[in-house]
Amino acid sequence: MSGNEFRFFLSCDINLPVTFRIDRLEGTLQPLKSLNSDGVDIGYAAEERRGELFVECTLYIDGAPFGLPMQTRLESGQSFSWSELITLSTKYRDLTAHSQLLFTVWDVSCCKEEGLIGGATILLFNNKKQLRTGKQKLRLWLGKEADGAFPSSTPGKVPRHERGELERLEKLMNKYERGQIPRVDWLDRLTFKAMEKIKDRESCGSRSSQLYLVVDFCSFEHQVVFQESGPNVFLPSPIGANELVTVWDPEVGKINPSEHKQIKLARSLTRDIIDRDLKPSSNERKAIHWILKYPPTRTLSGEEKQLLWKFRFSLMAEKKALTKFLRCVEWSDVQEAKQAIELMGRWEMIDVCDALELLSPVFESEEVRAYAVSVLERADDDELQCYLLQLVQALRFERSDRSCLSHFLVKRSLRNIELASFLRWYVAVELHDPAYAKRFYSTYEMLEENMLKLSAADTGGEDGFKLWQSLVRETELTAQLCSIMRDVRNVRGGTQKKMQKLRQLLSGLLSELTYFEEPIRLPLHPKVLITGIVPNECGLFKSALHPLRLTFRTSTGESCKIIFKKGDDMRQDQLVIQMVSLMDRLLKLENLDLYLTPYRVLATGQDEGMMEFIPSRSLAQILSENRTIISFLQKFHPDEDGPFGITATCLETFIKSCAGYSVITYILGVGDRHLDNLLLRDDGRLFHVDFGFILGRDPKPFPPPMKLCKEMVEAMGGAESPYYTRFKSYCCEAYNILRKSSNLILNLFHLMAGSNIPDIASDPEKGILKLQEKFRLDLDDEASIHFFQDLINDSVSALFPQMVETIHRWAQYWR
Repeated sequence: MSGNEFRFFLSCDINLPVTFRIDRLEGTLQPLKSLNSDGVDIGYAAEERRGELFVECTLYIDGAPFGLPMQTRLESGQSFSWSELITLSTKYRDLTAHSQLLFTVWDVSCCKEEGLIGGATILLFNNKKQLRTGKQKLRLWLGKEADGAFPSSTPGKVPRHERGELERLEKLMNKYERGQIPRVDWLDRLTFKAMEKIKDRESCGSRSSQLYLVVDFCSFEHQVVFQESGPNVFLPSPIGANELVTVWDPEVGKINPSEHKQIKLARSLTRDIIDRDLKPSSNERKAIHWILKYPPTRTLSGEEKQLLWKFRFSLMAEKKALTKFLRCVEWSDVQEAKQAIELMGRWEMIDVCDALELLSPVFESEEVRAYAVSVLERADDDELQCYLLQLVQALRFERSDRSCLSHFLVKRSLRNIELASFLRWYVAVELHDPAYAKRFYSTYEMLEENMLKLSAADTGGEDGFKLWQSLVRETELTAQLCSIMRDVRNVRGGTQKKMQKLRQLLSGLLSELTYFEEPIRLPLHPKVLITGIVPNECGLFKSALHPLRLTFRTSTGESCKIIFKKGDDMRQDQLVIQMVSLMDRLLKLENLDLYLTPYRVLATGQDEGMMEFIPSRSLAQILSENRTIISFLQKFHPDEDGPFGITATCLETFIKSCAGYSVITYILGVGDRHLDNLLLRDDGRLFHVDFGFILGRDPKPFPPPMKLCKEMVEAMGGAESPYYTRFKSYCCEAYNILRKSSNLILNLFHLMAGSNIPDIASDPEKGILKLQEKFRLDLDDEASIHFFQDLINDSVSALFPQMVETIHRWAQYWR
């Protein structure tokens, strides 16, 4: 949904019963009156009142009761929490604008006079004609039954002029719980503590005698706006001279009939003969040129669509124009769709990166999606592996479970065991998604069925049964690792005791893991066959989840180290590392090697996965032990004649890797950067880990645009050094190279729109637009260099991140 759209439901369309939850009573009950032996009232009892309370709920429509009253169960004691769901027989579509709910609280443990605790009334629609949702805190009118007249004499909402700080905060809390206020963990914790203090302070004040009933109203995907069944007629109300009136228009976003008619006439098939020979004028050529440069995320206007349709025949030799042309087709018109498909077959063959755009949810035509798959046939296995994660996600947008795309993925996987292994894992992880489980299981079945049919002659080695069994054993291995993690976590004590338990398990009860009966393909790298675990070289990391560090023997006699995690969703890390790997490939195609470290990551479940272990140290550890990055590098690459006492090659490696990751983390909007997730290898390669925040999300306030700490700049000799100038030059060069492939990167993220990756699923369109903004496609190469240099300067001079880093170090020290 774009920023200028407002989506809503009409109340007259909701055929569901009115539902709400009576949550709890807040405040202290007034003590019962005491009588002396003569029956004379001598005031209130000193002890706290205990009671047996229930809530009576009645729906009133236009001042009259509608339906039978409903009651909660009895709740006894001094605090009262019902948390009881109430479902009325009345449906939302039957409500009027003046529908009210009446709540009266009764105590059955005393006489009728004192048994009436109080009542409150609330309108179901607010003054903007929107249905109330979420938690509502209603003030009870003590000693009064709820009044159903309109307007009511017992309004539950506290008047604005009487509201205190606590009411304001509770209103904001209601918005927060409904997802209307973004969540920032560190700030939320501070806010909740402050709210508790305010609540304690106000509860001791003058308002302590008040009672409040908390009611939780049903929430919907979009806002519900009142409208009566039948014609959309609203009674006029008196409007002040300067009053702003909100008008709900149910026709917003619908096609204008007159414009649609004009388009139909302009696209009449009888114009084909004229259009075939049409050539655009100079101004029209310029306009078309700009349209073809639009990113794939941009929606074409009516005029732009009309221009492309008019000159479709003259554009057939321009391969970049096909995706834009297909966007301007009216697919509901059978004849127009037929002509578009015919032209598509005669169009200049498009590139693979543009074919990915045709697999996005924008294009529903099966013929168009089949054409995109035919283009993908040209990609080699290495390129296809770069896009495999997104192609699996694109299965969500297909029209059938066994589509052209799923057949293509299975067919290519049968020729390459590495593709087959990754396809199987990517599909298996999505089986937990209830909406698309059947779709993904269908692809899983196709892969299994077709692989089992393969003979040894087809594969040039093992037959299909053995190949499939080798993939199944990967899953069995991960299941055993999950079991080990559970046993290790259950051990009471520190990391040392857990480490002993791990090695005891690997050497004793699970000794079959030390030497496998048959070699198993490593899920991270299926071409590598592992023969067992080396217990003495395994360990744990000191973190809350205690990830395993495992060393495997390979069939070639070498060792292979991985990290296995359980309890953490690694799909987002998997996506980011895939992007790092892809960008590394794009840069190398332009002869720019920035010594990146795209270590392998594989999610093997919703909350488990593994990653390649790269020997390295965090910058936090390096700086605490060596004070500077240069001092650390001098231990491994000393050179008295070299810059800063290290070899020129080592410094160049460090500068290039810093430049590469600075650009990539900026484009992907990676957040939560600190010295503990910036790692440095002995050869000078710097790299990033832990990608819990992407696409602009960051738990820290005021994050700098680029993730560049002052220690990195000091290692280059400072901001005036020629090495720092070289760093900036590499940054600008890499930025412009990646801008040329912006459409590919945007298309890949668009295919992830339906995925369950947290930072994409929260708002896919917003995330993709943020990514597009980072490329600054409105600038030419020269202007983008100036822009990026200014960006680097702003990031280096940012003071606040240095303060945050200091606070983070204190937190790590006291952990």
